[in-house]
Amino acid sequence: MSLPVPASADLPQRAASAGRQPFHELLKAWRSTRRFSQLELAGRAAISQRHLSFLETGRSRPSREMVMRLAQVLAVPLRERNELLRAGGYAPLYTESSLDQASMAGIRMALETTLRHHDPFPALVVNRQWDLLFQNAAVDRLIGLLGEPSQVWNAVDPSGRRNVMRLMLHPEGLQPLVADWPETAGSVLSRLEAESQANPANAGLQALLADLRGMPGVADALVAAAQAGQTMEVPVLTLKLRAGSSTLMFFSMICTFGKALDLTADELRLELLFPSDEFTTAFLRQGHPPLAG
Repeated sequence: MSLPVPASADLPQRAASAGRQPFHELLKAWRSTRRFSQLELAGRAAISQRHLSFLETGRSRPSREMVMRLAQVLAVPLRERNELLRAGGYAPLYTESSLDQASMAGIRMALETTLRHHDPFPALVVNRQWDLLFQNAAVDRLIGLLGEPSQVWNAVDPSGRRNVMRLMLHPEGLQPLVADWPETAGSVLSRLEAESQANPANAGLQALLADLRGMPGVADALVAAAQAGQTMEVPVLTLKLRAGSSTLMFFSMICTFGKALDLTADELRLELLFPSDEFTTAFLRQGHPPLAG
């Protein structure tokens, strides 16, 4: 076993860099992103609209408690809450730990246990840019439909980065095996766009979206899906992969740690793939051989 177009274009990418923007600009940008009026945000934060206006113009300096209250109401991700605190003149609250640290041993054990127990069904752990962190053996067996996994990853991105969404949409990755390619490409990009809208300050996700949109076959797939009137909004992400003359059918479930106070733990995503039919279940349980070629 080996051991996530912005609604408001006025939130600059530099928001993720400490000291680049004052607090009042970040606050106003996040309020615009969440589509709150001043009156609505003030009401939810239990402050006067006048006080909020002073905070947004820089006439008033927020207390630490006020920064955290507004961040909570605006559902600002933890990493960006640290930036709001820095911009307000306060030390960041949330730490960022390595999964190798002793304090993260319990989290790592929980992930390893889940990945192991989910086998022979694929399971993997990614960060908020969908870079692969951990995986179980079933993931390699699934990639083995294309060939030797390390060679597939190298073809998808010679830099060594292992990005799950890039693997999904790349013409040297899973793209040739995806049976319902237009629908899948549309669903994947729809999910990423929703995540981007929820946190426009995530510059890494913005770059990934631009990369994926420019891949061969992706634009044509989106056009085909639109012409067919296919909706991009689906209750769960499904995946259909060709395996020889057969089709493997999956659906996906994503899990996160609740109420995490560490950036690393907060940004981890555990994705579990489940078979959608008996054939796929049997195929996975039999420890299928590679079918490339």
